[in-house]
Amino acid sequence: MTERVLTPRNRGFLFLDAHPAGCARLVTDMWDACPEPVVAPPAGEGPVALVIGSSAGYGLAATLAGLKRAGIRGIAVSFEKGPTARRTATAGWYRTAATAALAQDAGRDLVFLNGDAFSDGLKDEVADLVERRFGGRLDHLVYSVAAPRRTDPDTGTTYTSVLKPIGAPHRTKTLVFDADGTPDVREVGAEAAEGDDIAQTVAVMGGADWERWIDRLAARGLLAEGFTTVALSYIGSPLTAAIYRQGTIGAAKTHLEATARTLHERLAKTVGGRAVTSVNGAAVTQSSTAVPGIALYTSLLRAVLGTRLVPPVRQLARLWDQLTGTSPLTADAEGRVRLDTWELAENVQAAVAERWEAVTTETVADLADVDWFRAEVRRLYGFSVPGVDYTAPVETDVPWPGLIPA
Repeated sequence: MTERVLTPRNRGFLFLDAHPAGCARLVTDMWDACPEPVVAPPAGEGPVALVIGSSAGYGLAATLAGLKRAGIRGIAVSFEKGPTARRTATAGWYRTAATAALAQDAGRDLVFLNGDAFSDGLKDEVADLVERRFGGRLDHLVYSVAAPRRTDPDTGTTYTSVLKPIGAPHRTKTLVFDADGTPDVREVGAEAAEGDDIAQTVAVMGGADWERWIDRLAARGLLAEGFTTVALSYIGSPLTAAIYRQGTIGAAKTHLEATARTLHERLAKTVGGRAVTSVNGAAVTQSSTAVPGIALYTSLLRAVLGTRLVPPVRQLARLWDQLTGTSPLTADAEGRVRLDTWELAENVQAAVAERWEAVTTETVADLADVDWFRAEVRRLYGFSVPGVDYTAPVETDVPWPGLIPA
């Protein structure tokens, strides 16, 4: 037994430990927030899906919404660290354990694999499982990978992504919290991309690995007739565009969208399938908190929208409806399913922009929902989750979900 009383220890938005009970409760709350299915497939008969990047952010929402709304079975892939003598497991490890328990309770056969999604070895392991356990036919693939680096399996070259503007340096407002949790609005600068910064970021965060997954599975004859695949993406506000959509990450997103169009042409010809990107709305995730300005922007957006801010699991429920044919799969001219219209509505962005111009350290508590944002960051690691007793010892040595006999 390795029970401990856990208190949050953090460096900025990065926490050193995660709370297993808090992570489990967060997953349950997301499950409860997901709409019930229109018609639930009987256990063992749902579509076979592969979710790559299933333990955090929109990938976690895709997994939970897929299980509850679409009744998926299949495989969920993530890359997490287990507990050690000094540290708890990562939050994604505990969220995965909780997701596996919900899947089992719902009678859905979902296998959870922990490994490097960029490696060919894991791709082959997934292909073997699809062949052996799920009848050799995959109906859907959801790609939601955010990583700092990627090693190309063909060349052995390791690429590193960067968050930089393109063309010129950029300064932006951002939100930080001091040790006591007091919010502070600061201005930070980012140097412009140089050398091969753009190419490196595209190599990590663009569509190369997504396409490699499709190539690998198609070569094994595992794509079902009518197979659909979607890569989850984000555009965001003009307020954050210089560092995000018009920066190095934006170049990668553009490559991802171009990859979707290429894949769509191939899949339409070979299996009558379809490839799209899904542009999701803003959310507090472990990836988004690393982007300068996003914390302040999201806090202001929440203040403007309140409970009208659409949580990821409800957005992904809409996406699964489209992927499974419950509602039409509708994409824009760029091949993007737009789940972000509530965020980018003209009146919403105008209200956020007005607050952005006015916000300072002295006014941020009035103009932005900083308490909500700070609590959301803590909840990413299982802290500040309602209903959890943080004074009680909790078991940190939680095992990775085992393979349940089919």
